[in-house]
Amino acid sequence: MKITKILLATFFLLFGAMLNAQEDGYADLLQNIDSRQKISLNGKWDIIVDPLENGFYNHRLQEYDGGYFNNAKMKTPSDLIEYNFDTSAQLNVPGDWNTQMDKLYYYEGTVWYKKDFNYSKNQNELAFLYFEAVNYEAIVYLNGEKIGSHVGGYTPFQFNVTDKLKDGNNFVVVKVDNKRKKENVPTINQDWWNYGGITRSVHLINVPKTHIADYYLQLEKDKSNVLEGWVTVENGNDGDEVKLQIPELKKSLTSKLKNGKASFSFKAKPTLWDTFNPKLYEVIIETDSDKVVDHIGFRTITTDGSKILLNGKPIFLKGISVHEEAPFKTGRVTSVEECKILLQWAKELGSNFIRLAHYPHSEAMVKEAEKMGFLLWSEIPVYWTIQFDNEDTYANAQNQLKEMISRDKNRAAVILWSMANETPESEARLSFIGNLEKKARTLDDTRLITAALDTQSKGDEGNLIKDPLADVVDVIGINNYCGWYYGELESCRDLKWASTYNKPMIMSEVGGGALYGLHGKANEIWTEEYQEALFESNIEMMENIDFMAGLSPWILMDFRSARRPLKRIQDDFNRKGLISEQGMKKKAFYTLQKYYAKK
Repeated sequence: MKITKILLATFFLLFGAMLNAQEDGYADLLQNIDSRQKISLNGKWDIIVDPLENGFYNHRLQEYDGGYFNNAKMKTPSDLIEYNFDTSAQLNVPGDWNTQMDKLYYYEGTVWYKKDFNYSKNQNELAFLYFEAVNYEAIVYLNGEKIGSHVGGYTPFQFNVTDKLKDGNNFVVVKVDNKRKKENVPTINQDWWNYGGITRSVHLINVPKTHIADYYLQLEKDKSNVLEGWVTVENGNDGDEVKLQIPELKKSLTSKLKNGKASFSFKAKPTLWDTFNPKLYEVIIETDSDKVVDHIGFRTITTDGSKILLNGKPIFLKGISVHEEAPFKTGRVTSVEECKILLQWAKELGSNFIRLAHYPHSEAMVKEAEKMGFLLWSEIPVYWTIQFDNEDTYANAQNQLKEMISRDKNRAAVILWSMANETPESEARLSFIGNLEKKARTLDDTRLITAALDTQSKGDEGNLIKDPLADVVDVIGINNYCGWYYGELESCRDLKWASTYNKPMIMSEVGGGALYGLHGKANEIWTEEYQEALFESNIEMMENIDFMAGLSPWILMDFRSARRPLKRIQDDFNRKGLISEQGMKKKAFYTLQKYYAKK
């Protein structure tokens, strides 16, 4: 057994080194698409539900060239074509299929999406087909030709389609498959709804042939008066100039390209972004052929023993966890307005911190949270018991990590990259997540690394935090459900905590369920009174943890989960929300609100 563990650890060290050697950089994504010329492909898409994948495989289960992606039409009355997008059902994009069509509520499998659009080619431009997210596996075809694929349900991806587009009418077909698999990230078990579909927006993005592809600008690590960054230019030449302007700071600098990259480092005294004054500066990046405008905040985030320091000062994270579940209509969040509703509820609660669970949320959510002064925990779905000894699973997780960091590396609101949630201890798990942590630091050394643990031991005085993964992270997340999954309500008040690490701890999950409007005594489970008493007891417990730097209770709003079938109570919803899916605040909301008002 010991030899097996050593071999696993050695494998992951070598495998991690190999991946880092091959893939040192960020994901291949255009930065800040809001500053680009975009053609929206949102709206009604034609769909074909294909549970047997007849549109992809022949009767011998072999991928074949006669699939639905051809969008074939009858040319003679005797043509046998057993599908027709033009007479099929339609779904809205962005959106999930589960809540748009009753018969697809529980469906997991393949749905084909097709969209027609007109396009006028410009010889001086490149065109990228950009998907903000598709859950979970996407194979993309343009005018019948396969242009690429993507795995992972919550991060963006793009394809250069310049040479594939035609003047006039074009069509794009996407094979979307949300089947859960053991080797996936997340794996088969998950406590949120497996919404299938093209769940975020789709764009055609036009850029000059020589264009600004990516950039990064933040305070230099551990300094508050030096800004540093870089700009990459696709198809540029060594010596080409890149101009960087921050008008409000009266900064205008130029740097020359070398191997496609221009670097910057300069002194400045920006007003630092914080939760009370989320200051963003207009940043203009320009070349002879291209221009991008962003709004970027500058702040430092560090630790000192058990404290988290924002701009060098201790801050207590008054948080709440949030799923990307739409208020009122439920289903996947699809609009800025829905993001704002969730964020406003968090603001009413008194929060300054949000855990975006359990996957990267939309770019719109991150940007709106940043404008409102929320600090953010952003996470990849390395969740529960994934296949830690599977190299393809690791490659998938690392790619999702790269895409998350690539997209949001300029967002001051994001202070924590989370590597995992509630994973069981093992050598393979430690190597797997440890390599993710190393990769995250190579991509971004200015933010803190965390993971949510539920592996507390019993010490002399109560719960003892002693997990080898805590050695890897900067901030320890602890998920603890005293009064719900274990322990009597009153016992939580006196529960003591100890840690073997001189690091900050965030109580990343704490809470229990209640059905809005169900009332009774404080010892009656599922009542608002029980949830209220649970929060009161756990707040008293947390007040006595001197190394706790914040909390993000579970969860802001009730959300759909197929693990929750209890009729007339859960009805496919996790009921741990402080607010119902219809926006009604439960009694525990006000209990936590009162606590935050005192902190």
